[in-house]
Amino acid sequence: MEKRKTTMSGPVHLPLPSRAPEPVEGCAGCVELANVRDRARAGGDFTTVSDCNVFLRRHPEGHS
Repeated sequence: MEKRKTTMSGPVHLPLPSRAPEPVEGCAGCVELANVRDRARAGGDFTTVSDCNVFLRRHPEGHS
């Protein structure tokens, strides 16, 4: 019979969140995403804030 582990694993170490990405100058898509992100943050909608950050970081591939 195989012995089962019954103790907890060690702690998980998470890094601090990175800084929010800045919109690329001259890109209308980036400006709009930054505006949506600001409104979402003001309204407490942090899921949308996170989504906008992902799209801003993907600028070289375009915004979807």
